[in-house]
Amino acid sequence: MCPNCRAFITTNDKVCPYCDFKVGPRAIERRAPADVLGGLIPHARFTTVLILLINTGLYAAMAIHSMQSNARGGIMDLDPYTLLDFGAKYGPRIRAGDWWRLITAGFLHGGVLHILMNSWVLFDLGAEVEQIYGTSRLMVFYFISTVTGFLFSSKFGFNQSVGSSAGIFGLIGAMLAFGFTDRSSLGAAVKALYVRWLVYLMVLSFIPGVDFRAHIGGLSGGFVVGWLASTPRARLMWKESLLRGLAAVCLALTALSFAMMFWSMTGGGAGSA
Repeated sequence: MCPNCRAFITTNDKVCPYCDFKVGPRAIERRAPADVLGGLIPHARFTTVLILLINTGLYAAMAIHSMQSNARGGIMDLDPYTLLDFGAKYGPRIRAGDWWRLITAGFLHGGVLHILMNSWVLFDLGAEVEQIYGTSRLMVFYFISTVTGFLFSSKFGFNQSVGSSAGIFGLIGAMLAFGFTDRSSLGAAVKALYVRWLVYLMVLSFIPGVDFRAHIGGLSGGFVVGWLASTPRARLMWKESLLRGLAAVCLALTALSFAMMFWSMTGGGAGSA
């Protein structure tokens, strides 16, 4: 299927005969082990693996910080004060002006089991979203759904929470948007698969202590943005430069948020712990 106009083409076509779009390597070819860093990171999962590496690095930094500060939490489960220092979503702080916590919270995790479960889901889900929508849309979906998830959570009563699950639910929402709007057999298969995913994960969302509000907010944000962005189409090529620019803005805001988190940790802002 042409990634631009969604027309069915042969595996030998290098240029789509319908829209003249240059066709890149197929998904199976993108998984060739020699593509990125000598095969350490499969190309089809490159963006997803980068997110996972950031999450893991931050968890390691929080564990070290917790031990150095003699906090009550351990490596397996971090204490809430360490999470707050590193940018956890916390309603009172956000209302006081720490807007950046709506972003940084999506890269933090409270325990080993928490990060392992989210990483397991994101590893496959991120690659599938990128294959359907492309890298720019993946970054936009993940960023916006993280913000909408934690914003919804902070507005409706769950004070402190962390985790990539708001972004994960946003990616599921985007895949559901594709399934409902694409009338091909692929769209039907995607819809059936992710409706099942949604049912399973929503059941887990109501385990005590889980911020189900962030899941609902992330799902809603991802579905709406997925519906508006849609997959690349020949007749809507003006969207591509817009989405690439929006992805760059998302990356810049994420970098700014972590810079503000560091400034806060070092005592520079009202949100320092």
